[in-house]
Amino acid sequence: MKVKLLSALNDTNVDATQTTNQRQLEISISAIADELDSSIPVNLCLILDKSGSMHGEAMNTVIQAVEQLLDQLKPGDRISIVAFAGTAEVIIPNQIVQDLKTIKTQLHKSLKAGGGTIIGEGLSLGITELLKGTKGAVSQAFLLTDGHGDNGLKIWKWQIGSNDNNRCLQLAQKATRLNITINTFGFGDDWNQDLLEKIADAGGGTLAYIETPNQAVDQFKRLFKRIQSVGLTNAHLLLSLVPGVRLAELKPVAQVAPETIELPVETEANGSFVIRLGDLMKDVERVVLGNIYLGQLPEGEQVIGHIQIRYDDPAQKKESLLSPLMPIYANITQTYQPALNTQVSQSILVLAKYRQTQIAEAKLEQGDRTGAVTMLQTAAKTALQIGDTNAATVLQSSATRLQAGQELSEADRKKTRIASKTILG
Repeated sequence: MKVKLLSALNDTNVDATQTTNQRQLEISISAIADELDSSIPVNLCLILDKSGSMHGEAMNTVIQAVEQLLDQLKPGDRISIVAFAGTAEVIIPNQIVQDLKTIKTQLHKSLKAGGGTIIGEGLSLGITELLKGTKGAVSQAFLLTDGHGDNGLKIWKWQIGSNDNNRCLQLAQKATRLNITINTFGFGDDWNQDLLEKIADAGGGTLAYIETPNQAVDQFKRLFKRIQSVGLTNAHLLLSLVPGVRLAELKPVAQVAPETIELPVETEANGSFVIRLGDLMKDVERVVLGNIYLGQLPEGEQVIGHIQIRYDDPAQKKESLLSPLMPIYANITQTYQPALNTQVSQSILVLAKYRQTQIAEAKLEQGDRTGAVTMLQTAAKTALQIGDTNAATVLQSSATRLQAGQELSEADRKKTRIASKTILG
């Protein structure tokens, strides 16, 4: 398995007469399978909410979705299942899939709804189970909940009792360091979209919205197919820039595909940058945008930086492999004429749609309904520019509702968030 690495600037030509030029650097990364490469075993943990609100149709549908997912597991794959409510328990300990009938029987026996919602307990147990089978495998979790974590009680500046949401974020960051990806599923309308998005974003996972129970099977199937396509894991983008070229200080790097995520950047002692990407899928690109500034550089084609990917290859049981070092070029010219890259322009619009929606949400929280409407309308127009008509419909619908003096329902808010992060088509 090898890394495919490509880069492009939104405008390759740079005006030599300007003291500063801003450019967007697009980097696309994917895994390429050789003919002899075999599929990598999946090490999957299902972390399932069994609180009282999941009683009835919701729980029955989740069990159905789990059963269909179990049927897709291949010889050598590993499975574990954790259920949580007020406390958490391991229903199926981490094991190589052999006796599906027994696993399904235990699932029906143990997954009974009742109790509160302490997500962190389930997440902690799930990570522990996954750690039993990480060697030579793609380790991912499906975290499904229909509720909010317990915030405990805060009196002035003192926290009384544990804050489950804070613990969840700490656990998500721990999972990332252990090369575990967590995908989150919000079931119904009463779940914390900020929390589930942050958990998924922490390690390059996916946030999915199961609005009605009958969507559970399709959402599980969609994300499991993505896990099965992973070829390389624990990928990090290594970026170095020449003197006179720098990253923007505010939100310098973001992923725009397969979902939009703001990416944290770590700076090495030598001044280069490290950005964690997570798992790389075969023939499905992770696309990253870097916001860079170029000072005055000598005329002609210049190398303005280098990129490289550090990654693990589970099939070969090898870690910290490096792709070939790739230079980034810009053409510094005294007679500037734009040389725009349409693909990078599209990626810039994808990121703009996400950030415009974020601003709209912030304005709505501040009570600025007019400002929220304006930004949602702008995001809807941006979605149309990139051909994302379904997202445009969702965003415009939310804007229209606010403009008419109505409140956004929980379902409206969640659809808006998903539309901002994903190309709905």
